[in-house]
Amino acid sequence: MTKNLNWINKLKEFARLLKLAISGKEQDYTKINIRRAIVLLSVPMILEMIMESLFAVVDIFFVGKLGEDAVATVGLTEAVVIIIYSIGVGISMAATAMISRRFGEKDYRTAGSTAFQLLIFGSIISIILGIIGWIYAKDILRLMGASPTVLKSGTNYTRIIFAGNTAIMLLFLINGAFRGAGLPHLAMRTLWLANGLNIILDPLLIFGIGNFTGLGLEGAAIATTTGRSIGVIYQLYHLFNSRHSLVILRENMIFQIKTIKKIISISAGGMGQFLIDSVAWIFLTRIVAEFGSSAVAGFTISFRILMFSLMPAWGLSAAAATLVGQNMGAFKIKRAKISVWLTAKYNAWFLGLVTLLYLLFGNVFASWFTPNEQVQEIAALGLKIIALGYIFFGIGMVMIQAFNGAGDTKTPTYINIGVFWFLEIPMAYFLAEYFDLGMLGIFISIAFCHSLHALVSLWFFRKGKWIETKV
Repeated sequence: MTKNLNWINKLKEFARLLKLAISGKEQDYTKINIRRAIVLLSVPMILEMIMESLFAVVDIFFVGKLGEDAVATVGLTEAVVIIIYSIGVGISMAATAMISRRFGEKDYRTAGSTAFQLLIFGSIISIILGIIGWIYAKDILRLMGASPTVLKSGTNYTRIIFAGNTAIMLLFLINGAFRGAGLPHLAMRTLWLANGLNIILDPLLIFGIGNFTGLGLEGAAIATTTGRSIGVIYQLYHLFNSRHSLVILRENMIFQIKTIKKIISISAGGMGQFLIDSVAWIFLTRIVAEFGSSAVAGFTISFRILMFSLMPAWGLSAAAATLVGQNMGAFKIKRAKISVWLTAKYNAWFLGLVTLLYLLFGNVFASWFTPNEQVQEIAALGLKIIALGYIFFGIGMVMIQAFNGAGDTKTPTYINIGVFWFLEIPMAYFLAEYFDLGMLGIFISIAFCHSLHALVSLWFFRKGKWIETKV
């Protein structure tokens, strides 16, 4: 009876924590219980990332009904647009590291100024990339090995996605600032708004309603851009409304070259690590393209489904970045380390369960997104093989986020170069082509190299040089 009461009380306490996490009451994460801090930070981050991954899954679900050329267009475009994601995530890392450190120091005024400089920097870069992408959309698809039919039907989709990349960039970096400030509920609500709108607009703009016949693949791009743009408007409202500790006031709206240089210095490593990962992704997609549109479609579907489970894991890992940054700002290094180890343990448990699901039901999940049996087979194979490394992935994610939260974005960059460029790409090519394993060889290289990446990251974290990082 006593044991039952204890379990009931624990469940009630956890329910209260969940409610508090979603409600968004501001906390001092340098003082409260670490397990409590992980829950309060990670719950909205997980919900945020679930919506981000659901966004990708919903997109490919509707686009998949347009045929394999449409799916291939999305996959080839995404392989390049992921560079923009990488830049946005890189700046987001700088935002989390710099603002979490200022919040740990209780220097809220400087945090507001930093947020303004981040907006300027991200906007300039995104406008430049948007112009380049719009002009060279067809050349980009051709370079990625698109077939003539994909070039004909997909160029406008690629143009619209590139034109709307400012929304992508700002969405990433402002949410990074919110997370660094310990306001993950605002990042969560932003993604729910942006992606909720996309889920509604996708079928309407792709297939139409009533007398409106729909825009096909272009409709998917417009839905995505519209949803994200409205999400950015919501973010800016909260950055300027003075209701939170992180606020941009009139006095913060001064261009500060010193802060811009610091943002560039920190985000360069963040951009580097994800650009390296993205270039590896581009090369892998290019290798996959040699096996035809069905292979690209299956590859794309498997990764969209995998991202659905990895995004919540990234959300949990992101809690470690905020806790490391704020506790380092408060000179509580031991507390920062404990936060990382606890988060890594929880992440490994979660992805271990996901691994079992993919091994048991990979074929079922793949069948939800395409009626083509060949594409289903490739997608299911990708789910089962890559998931074998998921427990390592969970630990590695937390280690990388710990580095980034401390402002040490260079160490993960070096790790990415070694593992993804010098091992994953050659390994995928040789297994697929020379050993005649095809898509199986590519999936094996991804599972092996990401697991190795996690182990190398763990080794560098234990060395402890990240503690010396100045932000």
